[in-house]
Amino acid sequence: MQFKKRFLLVLLSCAFLAFCYFGGYRLKHKQTKVLDEFSEDWIDLNHEKDIESSPYLRRLGGDVLPNNQKCRMETCFDFTKCIGDNFKVYIYPSNPDEEPNTISSLYQKVLDVVKESRYYTDDPSQACIFILAIDTLDRDPLSSNYVHNVPSKLLKLKHWNNGKNHIVFNLFSGTWPDYLEEDLGFDTGQAILAKASMSVTHFRTGFDVSIPLFQKDLPERGGEPGAVISNNFPLRKKYILAFKGKRYVYGIGSEVRNSLYHLHNGADMVLVTTCKHGKNWAENKDGRCSVDNAMYDRYDFQVLLHNSTFCLVPRGRRLGSFRFLETLQAGCIPVILSNGWVLPFDQVIDWSKAAVWADERLLLQVPDTVRSISATQVLAARQQTQVLWERYFSSIEKIVFTTFEIIRDRLPRQKTKTGLTWNWSPGALLVHSQFSDSTADYPFYASFEPNASEQFTAIIYAQLGTSLYKVIRNVAHSQYVSRIIVLWSSPDKPVPAFLSRHNATLPPIHILTHITDISHRFLHTSLVTTNAVLSLDEDATLNTDEIDFAFHVWKSFPERIVGYPARSHFWDDAKNSWGYTSKWTNDYSIVLTGAAFYHRYYNYLYSHWLSPLLLKTVAQSHNCEDILMNFLVSHVTRRPPIKVTGRKHYKETSGGGSRSPWNDPDHFIQRQTCLNTFAAVFGYMPLLRSHMRLDPVLYKDPVSNLRKKYRQMELVFS
Repeated sequence: MQFKKRFLLVLLSCAFLAFCYFGGYRLKHKQTKVLDEFSEDWIDLNHEKDIESSPYLRRLGGDVLPNNQKCRMETCFDFTKCIGDNFKVYIYPSNPDEEPNTISSLYQKVLDVVKESRYYTDDPSQACIFILAIDTLDRDPLSSNYVHNVPSKLLKLKHWNNGKNHIVFNLFSGTWPDYLEEDLGFDTGQAILAKASMSVTHFRTGFDVSIPLFQKDLPERGGEPGAVISNNFPLRKKYILAFKGKRYVYGIGSEVRNSLYHLHNGADMVLVTTCKHGKNWAENKDGRCSVDNAMYDRYDFQVLLHNSTFCLVPRGRRLGSFRFLETLQAGCIPVILSNGWVLPFDQVIDWSKAAVWADERLLLQVPDTVRSISATQVLAARQQTQVLWERYFSSIEKIVFTTFEIIRDRLPRQKTKTGLTWNWSPGALLVHSQFSDSTADYPFYASFEPNASEQFTAIIYAQLGTSLYKVIRNVAHSQYVSRIIVLWSSPDKPVPAFLSRHNATLPPIHILTHITDISHRFLHTSLVTTNAVLSLDEDATLNTDEIDFAFHVWKSFPERIVGYPARSHFWDDAKNSWGYTSKWTNDYSIVLTGAAFYHRYYNYLYSHWLSPLLLKTVAQSHNCEDILMNFLVSHVTRRPPIKVTGRKHYKETSGGGSRSPWNDPDHFIQRQTCLNTFAAVFGYMPLLRSHMRLDPVLYKDPVSNLRKKYRQMELVFS
């Protein structure tokens, strides 16, 4: 009998231990599921993000579902206002009969970037989206930026219509002590919320947009680049996990931050907090505050940030935190410790490739989680933080435009952007699905889906006609030319007669007249059917071998401008502005489009993406269009152009013996003015310097010319 009791006791003990082991494994496995996702190959050309289902909810396996599903795009949005490619945004003007609204500098930046963009319209009948001129960013009644009487102000808006087709931007909602997420002080109705710190319980999937919490000093445009400038080794920094910030002694959000000291070891894990904030901190301090404050002062925040592999991002009073964007910029992999937070732009960005999730209830498992991530996964995640920071979060303009593009993707008959588009450089803001739904038609996806095209289209900008025949002849002799397009820009001179005569030995020639704007040389037209475009001025002196060689180089770098005449920019300390130089060196940042290859997609971006202010500057000066194209390509690629060979291709004098504009001082002053205007509108200087020049094999080597492929290139005297 005793034996049976002992056997039964052992059996029950084994069963209990097995339950604890496997049950605990399942709990931990659910928390660290993201580790498996790091190892997946996410570059799937056929993968398309389901914008109607949040990746956060999919990660939870459906365990948590939003409660508020009253509004969907189908029920709370009027699609008839957004027919075709019409996606215009209207901003309400201030009412002169009312006392002017107080608009914070931050909300004014939001309005400014919209008004100066291609999205903007001042005609409400043409608008797809409406934005309030009422500052709704900070809805904490204790804040100095809180706008009162918003409900009555909304009732006076002619197009409010219970918020339909409106976007309400918000960073802070609720107030002490509960900080209720839904408390904005007014009924948003059927408006789309573009809101920070959104939770899965209040987020209307496929309708609202979760945006990041950003600082007041975030640049309006451009923005600072990410801190990871190279794949530095070792991959793991001095600290594997770090955090420095304030903690709350009591109230909402205090549980997590008050427990962080358990993870701090002072060696490879530094997590320090301070109670020393707010007016009444001394009255409410606990027994650990003095020790915490002393430890907090020992570490510099920026040093920690840039010397840590992983950075903890715990919730604050609200779910979001300023630490999130700071961590991304620094290239430190964020470890999210905020249960239920819908990460910014979560419906389109695959955060599993750049962040790690942890459960607030399982705080002590965080060290094991981050230590188990391999070096390969760390490198991939760090690289992805930089892509996401630079493309979507480094400026207010990018955050606002990303919000627009997410909403635009939801419209009927829109070509939805793929997961590759959103999560691979250059990002969805610079990949317009209206251009093409095939990745082979974009220059930056060539490594995934190389294009088999072996031809180019030549576009020649002409207004004199004196050297035009020679240029056409040299281009026509290339075995790679598909067709030639002549842009005849002279209103006074007739089109040369030889262009109208048919010649069977020449490729098809198309003449476009009435070219009044110099930007038309980058016209997006159906006549250009090849990916490669050869842009030429009529006085370009390229021979056929030079054209063929430059095309051969371009096929290896289809995302860049590849050409011959090069220029450079520099910072002039004396004038505190950007300068422009044409000194004949191999130090350059601009390749002139008077003799260069580039991808036809940049014609589309030039016409449909650039700010109207930039195009207006070019039209008024009738100059600088080539500089603007270099700005555009460098902004998209984050790479400099490529210069080939070394022969000068512009003469000191023009055909009539007069001084060439390339040596005219006024010409350079004008181009310097353009350079500074473009940099101001872009918000930063996108041009990058390079010292590289590509020459043919055996170029100028002392061997027989018969052994060289491009024989004509050395027969022409410089």
